[in-house]
Amino acid sequence: MIEGGAPVLPADAPEALEAAIHALWAGGIVGLPTETVYGLAVLPQPEPLASLLIAKRRPAEKGIALLVESMDQVEPLAEMGPAARRLAARWWPGALTLVLSPRPDVDLPEPLYGPTGTLAFRVPDHPVPRALAATLGPLALTSANVSGEPDATTAAELVAAVGHSISLVLDGGPAPGGVPSTVVAFERGEAVILRAGAISPAAILGVLG
Repeated sequence: MIEGGAPVLPADAPEALEAAIHALWAGGIVGLPTETVYGLAVLPQPEPLASLLIAKRRPAEKGIALLVESMDQVEPLAEMGPAARRLAARWWPGALTLVLSPRPDVDLPEPLYGPTGTLAFRVPDHPVPRALAATLGPLALTSANVSGEPDATTAAELVAAVGHSISLVLDGGPAPGGVPSTVVAFERGEAVILRAGAISPAAILGVLG
């Protein structure tokens, strides 16, 4: 355990994924590594989402991304136009978050929706979060920090920021990227970069032509 409150397991420990699954099913918040920065994951249900917003001191209206294992978990939830598919084919798994319009029959908890009623999706290039999503389905995922503060790039930084609020941390060592994902939305089919991150705007536009 790192001083600060939350139990910590090495992410590659044999019992790590099972422990994380149990913590998530119990409604807890799990800190986990990605290839960019550390994240906080919960089941996409009202009570865990409320706890996550409190832990991060994050406004509910900002929306929380969904961690998915692959594009197959996006298809039932959101519309993917040609531009989004090109970006996903190039950078998923990877440091790309796509903001998409939900399908008409999708009804998810309010904190998952952005201010324009959209849903955000991320497929990390890291085996731990993707293994959890493969087992449990899409999970709510946000950066491991207090809203507005620097992103955590180590388990120790995560615990120092929000350790007393979470159930478990999976320690995968220092995050190799250290820069958040690039966030791309679509307006009338055109890509709009909402946050320049690990993937440069020039690279995004280059793929889109």
